Amino acid sequence: MSRLAPIVMDNGTGYTKLGFAGNTEPQCIFPTVVATQSSSSSSTSSSSSAGIPSSVTSTGPASSTRFASSSYLHTKRGLEDLDFYIGDEALQHAKTYSVNYPVRHGQVENWDHMERLWAQSIFKHLRAEPEDHSFLLTEPPLNAPENREQTAEIFFETFNVPALYIAVQAVLALAAGWTSGKVNDRTLTGTVIDSGDGVTHVIPVADGYVIGSSIKHIPIAGRDLTQFVQQLLRDRGENAFPPEDSMDVARRIKEEYAYVCPDIVKEFKRYDQEGEKYFKTFEGKHSVTQQLYRVDVGYERFLAPEVFFNPEIASSDFLTPLPEVVDNVVQTSPIDTRRGLYKNIVLSGGSTMFKDFGKRLQRDIKRIVDARIRKSEELSGGLLKSKPMDVNVISHKTQRYAVWFGGSLLASLPDFGSYCHTKAEYEEHGPSICRHNRVFGSLG
Repeated sequence: MSRLAPIVMDNGTGYTKLGFAGNTEPQCIFPTVVATQSSSSSSTSSSSSAGIPSSVTSTGPASSTRFASSSYLHTKRGLEDLDFYIGDEALQHAKTYSVNYPVRHGQVENWDHMERLWAQSIFKHLRAEPEDHSFLLTEPPLNAPENREQTAEIFFETFNVPALYIAVQAVLALAAGWTSGKVNDRTLTGTVIDSGDGVTHVIPVADGYVIGSSIKHIPIAGRDLTQFVQQLLRDRGENAFPPEDSMDVARRIKEEYAYVCPDIVKEFKRYDQEGEKYFKTFEGKHSVTQQLYRVDVGYERFLAPEVFFNPEIASSDFLTPLPEVVDNVVQTSPIDTRRGLYKNIVLSGGSTMFKDFGKRLQRDIKRIVDARIRKSEELSGGLLKSKPMDVNVISHKTQRYAVWFGGSLLASLPDFGSYCHTKAEYEEHGPSICRHNRVFGSLG
């Protein structure tokens, strides 16, 4: 086992977070995107669809000689496979390269592109030798065991890592919630609301075990809110900004000005009566001509996050408000875990960072729970008196990178090495060892 700090990698649908264990924030954050030469896309897709683990890839023109010499992609498929970019560089080359998003809704869809992203993440961004570090990777809830095996195969065979641990994102997010002063005991029982760029999950966890049958998936996340803001600006006839920058403008307006209001009707009245107090002006610069432009920001400020609480304002495809989804998740969990699940609702991900998001969510869930208790007491004719249910939504300073930070906490523990699967075990038993989680003794 290496004495150097383990590397923690959280590959989300929208962004990848990288860093060394023991730190409070990831060292590198960039979009989970890969730009490749379009001519090589057919060969990459065929190899990934065949389930064949691809080889170590180079980091493009800026890669080190050692890295290029250790790669055998050029002997296998051609030198064009060494020409690729990841993250922000990939988006900058979108006009001449084929842009691919290897992770969709939390799941890896293209393993060849994912391996390229991992390779350049390690060698170029972290400037680390994978043979010298243990690795902690994250996975979405209910991740298929075959995906875990494929990940282990790539890291042990291609990168030759000494030890690997794959952790469920929800459990790491719960651990990150320990930094909040609201929770005195360090419990691994709670409900995690993980909302990033591409997907939102509501995940109940009891003593470190994910209650898989009660997990709910919500098709509303950061990207949907950005598109909603973009549509609002378009419908209002706001055309001060160039069309090619509209998505970026909508995203920045959402991140800089949006907040959660307690009552949408009262908020509309407030804006109509005191518009000069609440309307803002966004200033941007044209990405090509560098000319300045201004965009008025109004109802978008509170309507964007309101989609979580009144989804019908954005789409008719999904109509259940987030507080109802959370309540349904807890109610379908084992009855002896429900108080703990209500008491420790932990927020995770960038799309939970809106001002007063946790306060509104706690209020709405509390109303649903209290209404149910009152109804049960009425049906019993006053014979049944229920103990009030404690509903507590945890917001904390690390919630934007809660999953990564939880991984950093876990990987910095003295006995982290005993949780990991080692290279020797992989060579003896194969990739199936990653179906077993040593922290909790559960089988995948």
